[in-house]
Amino acid sequence: MENCRIVLADDHALLRQGLRKILSEDTRLEVVGEAGDGLELLGLIKTHAPDLVILDISMPHLRGIEAIREIRALQPGLRILILTMHRESDYLFQAISAGADGYLLKDDAEKDLFFAIESVSQGKIYSSRFLAEESRRDWAQIRRGAAEATSKDPLTSREREVLKLIAEGKSSREIGQLLYISHRTVERHRANIMEKLNVNRTADLIRYALAKGYF
Repeated sequence: MENCRIVLADDHALLRQGLRKILSEDTRLEVVGEAGDGLELLGLIKTHAPDLVILDISMPHLRGIEAIREIRALQPGLRILILTMHRESDYLFQAISAGADGYLLKDDAEKDLFFAIESVSQGKIYSSRFLAEESRRDWAQIRRGAAEATSKDPLTSREREVLKLIAEGKSSREIGQLLYISHRTVERHRANIMEKLNVNRTADLIRYALAKGYF
């Protein structure tokens, strides 16, 4: 494995600090940034152009699954390793579908973190050992199917960001502050989203966001 520039994304600062300390044991690995939420992560990727992102699924403002999709749009070749406590297969398949390269349980990180990083850095798929062999074989097939489904999404990247925050219960002014746009621009995005989806209620927007895995 060559030198690897890494951005860490987890809403728990102590976990990020622990990861940074562990990764410092390998001189080929350099942590170039830390993010506490999905939107901050996207900014760091634009600024630092890392080789690898290690992120949790459960993060505020832009959930890890949706962050994966945004990362793929920003930097398609960037390697993405999910580090999570979630053992449920639903989370695994959502991560695969969104474009993750690896799925590592936090319980396994102490012994398997470096191997997982090396695997995804070499273009391989990594999954924690609790996963069945057939799930790993299906990885590429699931991702291809997800790409086809994503191509049918009528919303732009910015509209998906706005919709995610609307579904979290944020007001237009709060969304504007988080995305660095005016609340009027947010309202225009909301109107465009409703028109594209042919809905007129916030509840319908939330249902769409849930169905698309924006949470």
